[in-house]
Formats: sequence, C-alpha cells, structure tokens
Amino acid sequence: MSEFLNASPAERIALIEARLTAALAPVSLSVSDDSAQHAGHAGASAGGHYTVTIVAAAFAGKARVARHRLVYDALADAMQRGIHALAIMAYTPEEFAALSSTSS
Repeated sequence: MSEFLNASPAERIALIEARLTAALAPVSLSVSDDSAQHAGHAGASAGGHYTVTIVAAAFAGKARVARHRLVYDALADAMQRGIHALAIMAYTPEEFAALSSTSS
C-alpha cells in the first residue's frame, strides 16, 4: 500500500474507508485525521493519527479486542506504512442505536 504513503490527507481517509468497507461492510463509518493534534511528538513523522468510528454487524458476539483486530487486519499494510496511531470505536448496529438513544 505504498499508495497510502504518497496520498494526500483526504486520499488517506478515502483509502481507510475503502479498506474497512470492503472488509467489514459497515452500516456507518466515520474516519477523522487527528494528525495535526500530534505534530511534533515522537513518532508523529512515522505516520498519521486517525480516529475510526465503525458500526458493523460483523462485530456481533465479539469482544472489544477481537473487534479491534478485525479493523487492524483490514488496514494491516497501512498500519505498517502510514498509520502511526489508530483510535477505534467499534459497535454493532444495536449497540450504536442504544448509544444514540441515550445521548439524545
């Protein structure tokens, strides 16, 4: 995925979204680039910082660690070449609906 290293910030987000969509068929997906908030710290030059909120039926019955592993697996080569840090919020559609109803 050398294309990731050479991509613009918007293209990097699109590549992350495409990988996660292909692997997990999410009903909702949000990717944000938090790199600017981490400029200057050790490791920041090694890649970007991203936050992913993903809602997918594929997470049903899986513990948090297993859900994160699915996300990491979908982004494996990018994790080695361009993603320095990834914050993941992974929900089933039912969990996300419950969260949404309690936050309104």
